[in-house]
Amino acid sequence: MLLAGGLFLLGDPEGFLAAMLEGGQKAAVLSLSLLSLYCVWLGFFRVLEASGLARKLTAFSAPILKRLFRSEDEEALSHAGNNLTANLLGLPGAPTPEGIAAVDRFLAEGNDFAADLLFVLGATSLQLLPTTVISLRLAAGSSAPSDIFLPTLLATAASSLLGVLFVFLARKLLRKRAVP
Repeated sequence: MLLAGGLFLLGDPEGFLAAMLEGGQKAAVLSLSLLSLYCVWLGFFRVLEASGLARKLTAFSAPILKRLFRSEDEEALSHAGNNLTANLLGLPGAPTPEGIAAVDRFLAEGNDFAADLLFVLGATSLQLLPTTVISLRLAAGSSAPSDIFLPTLLATAASSLLGVLFVFLARKLLRKRAVP
């Protein structure tokens, strides 16, 4: 690829410069559109936190999270809930600080299972709103950028379900090996 670029530069220096500038312009436009998308959703999260709605959503999901993560640590479950919510909204990168805080709390209480499960759920990232992919498709000029909604929902639901099943199976196998 580098050789092809070098040959293009030698054969058509004006074309190379034009292509390089056009590529840089497209990268800048895409970066700004993604930055604005992240700002909107992170601002939305801040409003949820300031209004107390985030706490109410966490309290609503607490019984499910306690059962899923097998933990009683309210703070860890709150961080895990925020992480999962951000993933559901299709905000890769945004939930990372919450996920790290939750994993730290889970590991501090000796709950490796919860830390592993949150890692897998973050990696498989069930997405109800694939906002990043839709914005990338929009920036690329797609005539129907939201057509990705259903395939993304199905694919991330399947990957999340399989990931959770594998974590539970791995835990069960590890427990069987640990008991003589």
